[in-house]
This record gives sequence, C-alpha cells and structure tokens, in this order.
Amino acid sequence: MNNRQLCAFLAVTALAVAACEPKENATPAPAKESDAKYVGQAVGNFSAAEWYPGGELGTTDNITEGCYEDETPAVTEQGLTRAFNHGEMFFERNVTLATEPFKGLGPASVRKSCLDCHPGYGHGKRQTVYEANTARAYGNGYLLVVYYANEPGSNDGGYVAEVTGMPQTMAAEPFLPPIDESGITITWNEIGAMESGLPMTFPDGEAYKLQYPDLNITREAFNTDPNPYDTAAEKGLTVGFRLESTIGVIGSGLIDAIDADDIREQYMAEAPYVELNPAFWNKEANDFAESAFYGNWQPGSYGDGILADGTKVAHGEFKPVKRFTYAMTRGSLQDGAGANAIWNITNVSRPDRPFLYTTAAWAKKMSETPSVIAAIKAEGEASPYYVDVDKDGTVTDEEIAEAVYNLLLPSTNQFDNPYHNFEPEMTADQFYDFMVWHRGLSIPRARNLHEADVQQGKKLFMEMGCASCHRPSWTTKEDNYWSPAMNQGKPLPRYAKQTIWPYSDFIQHRLYMKNDIHGTWCRTTPLWGRGLSAMNTGASDRLHDCRARNVVEAIMWHAYSKESDAYDSAEKFYRLSKEDRDAVVKFIESI
Repeated sequence: MNNRQLCAFLAVTALAVAACEPKENATPAPAKESDAKYVGQAVGNFSAAEWYPGGELGTTDNITEGCYEDETPAVTEQGLTRAFNHGEMFFERNVTLATEPFKGLGPASVRKSCLDCHPGYGHGKRQTVYEANTARAYGNGYLLVVYYANEPGSNDGGYVAEVTGMPQTMAAEPFLPPIDESGITITWNEIGAMESGLPMTFPDGEAYKLQYPDLNITREAFNTDPNPYDTAAEKGLTVGFRLESTIGVIGSGLIDAIDADDIREQYMAEAPYVELNPAFWNKEANDFAESAFYGNWQPGSYGDGILADGTKVAHGEFKPVKRFTYAMTRGSLQDGAGANAIWNITNVSRPDRPFLYTTAAWAKKMSETPSVIAAIKAEGEASPYYVDVDKDGTVTDEEIAEAVYNLLLPSTNQFDNPYHNFEPEMTADQFYDFMVWHRGLSIPRARNLHEADVQQGKKLFMEMGCASCHRPSWTTKEDNYWSPAMNQGKPLPRYAKQTIWPYSDFIQHRLYMKNDIHGTWCRTTPLWGRGLSAMNTGASDRLHDCRARNVVEAIMWHAYSKESDAYDSAEKFYRLSKEDRDAVVKFIESI
C-alpha cells in the first residue's frame, strides 16, 4: 500500500495499519492519581468514551493487580455473578484424573490447567525450556506447531496427523506422552541485520535488538506409530516446527459481540489496498470466502449451516465469522478458542464433545509398548484403563493390546465404544458457567489519556497508519450470540450497542518476520489492556511467539521485511525522534 493509497484508505474508512501485535518490556508506570478527575471526560484528542475500552457494559474501573480477572458490569446487571465465579474455577483449578468436578487430564493432555498457559489471565511468557509437566510450567503459554514442511525451514504445510493439532506432552500412567518433553529444545537467536535494510539503530543513535526462537523436536521424542519423521520422508517433505503463545482472554465476549456484517465491511474497506487471505476473502466476489465462517457452511449461502454441536443456523440468525486465534480458526466464543481449549488442552470430555482428544498413531504406539501392556495387566481392574477382554479364561498380552488400542482410538462416538467405561467429565451446566465466565471477562479502563505525551502518541499512531489494521473502535449491535444446543435458553453476558476500543480489525495480515508464524498469516492482535500485562502476569512479551520483549521490538518486527503489510507504518516509527517514539509506546501502554 503506497502513501497515496493509504491516505485515501484512511479518509474513506477512518481506520489505519500494522498487524499481528506490539508491546513494551518495562513495567508501565501506574496511572497517576490525577487520572481520577479526568476519567469519563473528553481530553485532548481522546473522547470521553475512550476511557472505557469495553463500553459501559464491558469495562472495569479496576486498574490494579488482578484487574484482568474482573467481571464486566453486564455480568452483574444480568444477575450472572454466581455462574461467573463458578466458571472461573474451571479456568483456575488443576484438572485431575478422577476428582470431581475437575476431572479429566487423561489419557493424554497438553496442560493440567488453563491458568498455566494464561498466567494472570494474560499472554503467555517467553520460555527458554519447554516444560508443561513440571513445577516450572506456570506461564508457559507455548503450543507446539508440528507440520509437514515443503522444504527445511519453511513455515508452510499441513499439520502432522500423528499428534493432535494441539500437541500433547503429558500422559497418565502407564502411557507415554505423544511427545517427550526431553526431546524439545528452544533456541533464541538474535538477528544481525534487518532484511528490509533498516539499520539496527534509530537515527538518533539508540539501538534496538530483535530475537526469534528456533524450535526443534527430535525424532525419538515422538511416541507414535508411524513417526512423523518417517511419514514426512515418504511424502518427500520434512517435519517443521513453530511456537505459538497463548493470547490474553480478557474482553473475549466483547469481540464475540461484533456483528459479522460490520467485519465484512472492514474486509471490503481493506481489500482494495492490501492483499487479504484468500481463505477468508473472495477477491473476485468481493465477499467472504466460504471458509470464513465457522461450521459446515453450504456453498453460496452466507450465514446458513451447521455448527460443531449439530445446531442448524439459518441466514440472519447467526453468522459466526471467524475472528479468534492467530489463525482465526473460530467464529463463536461459545464454540471458540476457550470452549475448545477446556476440552482439548486438559482432555475434559463433555456432552457436546463426548470423545477423547487423541490420535490413531498414538493409540497404535501405546498398544505396541510392552511397559504399557504389562502395567495395565498387572493392575487389572484397579486400572482406570483396564477393560475385561477375557475370551477364554486367560487375559493375554494381545487382548490387552487390542483393548488399549480401541480405548485410545479417537472417535466421535466413543461413548458407544464397548471398550470405554467412562461418562462425560464436564456437565452441560458446568460448561454453561464456564461460558458465562469466559464471555464475562472485562477490559480495564484506559489510563493517562489526559497527558500530553499520550495524546501525542495517539496522533502519531494515526498519522503513521497503524490504525489501518489496529482499527481503534467498533460499535456492537444487538449481540445475538450463539449458544450450544445443550445450553439453549440460558442467558450469557450480552453487550448490545456498545462502542468498544480493541484496536484490531480482526483480519489476518502478513509481516514476513524471520522464522515467521506457521502459514505466514496472523490476525491483528487487539492492543487494549496490554499495558497492564506486567502488573498482572509478570511479563510484557508480545507477538505470537513472545519474540518481542517490548513495544519497540514489536513495532520494529513489523519493519523486518519490505514485504510486510505494515512496513510503511513501522518505517515511519523508525524515523521518529526518541521523544515521539516514547510517546507512541506510552499511548499503546495506556489504552
């Protein structure tokens, strides 16, 4: 997008440009006491509404430690506080193998709790060692991305089939984890030069440094049959690895409340000026691609289809345009990232997902592992994985192996599987409370908006074009959210007719960073509330793999390549004076 196009774009859409996301390393200064007399008032180039990023129904006035955990005013007004508090427990408590109501975790899992990945409800922390199954696991928001790469080092290719899409490194005894953590290494590398040619020092002489992680998993770490290394070789491919960290969960319900038609208008506004992911936007039709919707959507029917739990949705009732996760795989919060994670991260089954999160390759390997067979056979009926397969008066190793394979085999009808002897571990009522909590998380109010440098930072943010992707505000409509069939008729927090300030267009862009995100495309991450990350989580790491330790590094990653959708904006930041760069950072930390 050239400068002339950008100016035209801003004039027509009142938006602006960037992508994936920025951040700041130093702990932000607490809001000054003088904030109090300005909150709710128009100050400088900020409207009165901008003090409340989540609108009146979605903002908490709390800006101290723990504010990420607050419920929205909508929760209180709708009488949902009890459900919110109960749902919060499922996020915070460790899941166990057998203790109600926090039962699950087996036979394989990614983490023992949601809080491990989302420290203080925020973004995951940068890690040097991958540990999900030790006392040091808290704060490791990394999820392993394992895929078939077309060539060594490339970031394209489909996910390997031998491990789950969210690869698991934990398993209940006597099983071995699908991936052994001892075979995982993370190496941090510092780049010596920008591919774009920009120097590693600003014009005033201040230097900046950029780092990126290399992930490697050895062949021996995979406890699957076949091994993905072998499958890749047969296909003439290699096995590729990337890291993706969790994002903060605050304000998710407000994002869910944005109307699909408004997101469609945003796509239409950006399409003439920047290449959009064809998986989401049909350039020729100037409309959503079929895969932009969540569910099994019928060709040519905008908004008609079937959701994951079998619910049929007619045009006009609900249009779950994908807007969650870096890859934008989810379109409804109630069947989205958190609803998925409470099932597959801890492997907790529930009525609408009555099956385990496993793979056939892992089931086969476990059925072939002598130590697994011997342990189950020795424990007999005392083992939660024992199945009576006695056919002739003597239980053989072969019969145990057959039972293990069928027990662990992924299936959509596992509760009809005669080898399974368990019931759904999370009830429909418990999941409803979890959804009230997830949809009821607030956004902290803005800080320092009355200060001259913050107002200057906003002015520069807009002038540089950062708002093309980090769109400041949206106004919700009726918020006719979708709910799973098993929870129909139960109210969730609703955010109708609210002006909110997430600073995201909820569209994917490309930054072309070194060792980039899998697939290159990355959703523009909302900036709201991120200035309080250090206070709430103990870290301020940003971008999809925590490579940016501060806002400056995050912005300069946007300028690593001239191919970046945000290069022009980031290059303008590079040219700013030290005082103005600091003002932009302070603005980003204040919203």
